Amino acid sequence: MFRSLFTCAAAAIALVAAPVPALAAGPASARAAACPALLDQTYPRLQDEKPQSLCQYAGKVLLVVNTASYCGFTPQYQGLEDLYSRYRERGLVVLGFPSNDFAQESGSNKDIADFCENTFGVKFPMFAKSSVRGSEANALFRQLARETGSPPRWNFHKYLIDRDGRAVAHYASTTTPQDKAFVARIEQLLAQP
Repeated sequence: MFRSLFTCAAAAIALVAAPVPALAAGPASARAAACPALLDQTYPRLQDEKPQSLCQYAGKVLLVVNTASYCGFTPQYQGLEDLYSRYRERGLVVLGFPSNDFAQESGSNKDIADFCENTFGVKFPMFAKSSVRGSEANALFRQLARETGSPPRWNFHKYLIDRDGRAVAHYASTTTPQDKAFVARIEQLLAQP
């Protein structure tokens, strides 16, 4: 009897310790497991400057925007937040990158974070102020400019990145977050597995 209990206990331990076979992974879960080269970067979060890996957004549709607090396009913050709120459950993430490249974002990271939250209720991820064009541009914006052939020409330039981590489109500042063709393109990307 002791031997039988021992055998039973050993079998139970082996079962618990045995590796669990992987479930069949669909395209989205396989995509999320791998970090595309474009997203294999880390930037400080705006609110507390803690490093954030962009790999956490692998498998999502990304809308990357360079922002500024004192620009004629600044009210687009509200439209960007509305897009994020409306589509985040389907996989859209808006990523904001404040920049003073056009001399319209002179405040500190704390000033920018307070402005975004208090004025527009921004909840989408925002990163610390950085350069987005020229030789001083952060690595993400250098790659986006290279892949699309277009660096930001002004604040609120928009880049769309598909679920595979590829830059697929860019939009000038004059394209509002409510623009029908722009929203249709986002919906098209979200519909893809």
